Amino acid sequence: MVLLESEQFLTELTRLFQKCRTSGSVFITLKKYDGRTKPVPSKGHSESAEPADNKCLLRATDGKRKISTVVSGRAVEGFL
Repeated sequence: MVLLESEQFLTELTRLFQKCRTSGSVFITLKKYDGRTKPVPSKGHSESAEPADNKCLLRATDGKRKISTVVSGRAVEGFL
């Protein structure tokens, strides 16, 4: 999966849509992202404090190519 900046993500997303215009599908997912790359152990670790600025991970795929970007939670409305 390729992690892109917001503007690059929109450009590549446009390309995916154009490529799949006649046949195929593009799947977009959105999920909360806390910046961690590894899971937190369930025992012995009790960090429940939420970050001040929540982030969202946007992913898009056409089944062959995957792209993604991270945007702040406040910017999601303006992004989409």
